Amino acid sequence: MAVEITHVRYSGSYKAHETITAYKWTNHQDNTSGSSDKPTMVDWIDNKGGSAYVRGGGSQAAVGVVRPTSGQPYLRTYADGKWTDNLLALPTF
Repeated sequence: MAVEITHVRYSGSYKAHETITAYKWTNHQDNTSGSSDKPTMVDWIDNKGGSAYVRGGGSQAAVGVVRPTSGQPYLRTYADGKWTDNLLALPTF
């Protein structure tokens, strides 16, 4: 199952991938929507076979899990062979 991430929530005013705490998403296959916190989304993509993407500018970017050497894993978009910042351009909720 793939979901489109449509909105993000940050902890505090600093906007970075690492400070995103929750994601609002839509599943266009069954017309469901919801929101999930960061650990739940990371686990869903890493361990439960889920996938996510972000739309923008007429294109779609896949969402992957980044595992830094220090700190917790987080989500980031991946397009054209490199990590991108599409999540940071989404509206907040």
